Amino acid sequence: MKISPLLLISLARLSPPGFAQDGTPPDLAAALAETKKTALPLLPKVVGAMQAAVAAKGAAGAIPVCRVEAPTLLQAMRQQTGWEIRRVSLKMRNPATGTPDAWEVRQLADFNIRAANGEKPEQIEASAVIDEGGGKRSLRYMKALPTAPVCLQCHGPAESLGEDLRHSLARDYPDDRALGYAAGQVRGALSVRRPL
Repeated sequence: MKISPLLLISLARLSPPGFAQDGTPPDLAAALAETKKTALPLLPKVVGAMQAAVAAKGAAGAIPVCRVEAPTLLQAMRQQTGWEIRRVSLKMRNPATGTPDAWEVRQLADFNIRAANGEKPEQIEASAVIDEGGGKRSLRYMKALPTAPVCLQCHGPAESLGEDLRHSLARDYPDDRALGYAAGQVRGALSVRRPL
C-alpha cells in the first residue's frame, strides 16, 4: 500500500511533536497531569473517613467529617500547593464554602447532562485554561463527585432521612440544599484553580 505525501503531511499536522493526543501543549498537559496527581488523592481520603464514621456512628457521624475533616484536608492542600481547591455543587450543603462560580456552574451543568446521557459520573471531568486578566492565566480542573449508595444516607430524599439526622443537618447546615439525590447522579465536583 502506498501512502501519498499529502496524507503523511496531513497526519503529521494532527499530532505536533511533543503535544498530547488531545492537542494540549506539553507544558499544559504536564500541569494538568500534576494537578490530577496532587488533588485527586484527596477524594478517597474523604470518602474513606466518611464511610468509617458512618460504620462507627451512623449517618450523623459523617457530618463532622464533611464539616470539619474534609475542609481541613482541602486547606492543607491549598497551603501546600498555593492552589484554590474546594468542593462545589449546584445543590450545596454549605453555601459559604460550596457555592460554584460561573465557570464551575457551567461545568456542573455539563456534568449533569453527560451523566444523564450515560457517561459514568466517576469518569467525568473538565479542564480549561482561563485568562484571568492582567496577563495572568490559570488552569481550571474539575472532577465530578458521584452519588454512591452510602451518600444517600445524608443526600437522598429528605423524607428518607431519620429524624435525628434531619435535626443534625438543620442545626449544622441551616441553608442545606444537598438533598434529593439518587445513586449515580453527579452530586458536585472537586474544583481546582492554579496559576500558570
